Amino acid sequence: MKQLYKGIFTVALIAVMSGCGSMNSTAPVNSGVTKSIETTLIDTAGEQIGEAHLTENDGVLTISLKAEGLEPGTHGIHLHEKGVCTPPDFKSAGGHFNPTDKEHGFDNPKGYHLGDLPNLEVGKNGKVAVQLSMHNVVLQPGKPNSLLDEDGSALVIHAGPDDYKTDPAGNSGDRIACGEIKERSK
Repeated sequence: MKQLYKGIFTVALIAVMSGCGSMNSTAPVNSGVTKSIETTLIDTAGEQIGEAHLTENDGVLTISLKAEGLEPGTHGIHLHEKGVCTPPDFKSAGGHFNPTDKEHGFDNPKGYHLGDLPNLEVGKNGKVAVQLSMHNVVLQPGKPNSLLDEDGSALVIHAGPDDYKTDPAGNSGDRIACGEIKERSK
């Protein structure tokens, strides 16, 4: 099953990074959006560097992310357990989103966290634009696998690549960008 999720993520990343444009939803055309959340990504200085849109549609969560000003290369990215992004280290976001109490990594026989995502590939220009789809996380409050619990959750980009096996964070290094995922008051 973990290979299936990894394959789905990889296909989404390859398609977006190779310039194929946005990916079509796997849900039927007439299906309704259950929930949608937008977040601003900030860097360690608290400056806005991008945004992410999370949309749940018929049990599929899609994350569309655009950011700039990042170091070119491979970066780990994860969903974290608390919707608090306090610079400069973003430790306020807590550990990885892990309601199933697994270990980290797609290649870990005891893993993976529901917050584990495939690495980002940032271009030479410091920009990235990706779309990821997940089938195991929701935006419906009250569900055990919901990103929208009492304190929300966060999307965190790390300085280095995730090795997909080392618990608790894949040796992905410092947290360099963060976006709070929570319901906004109207």
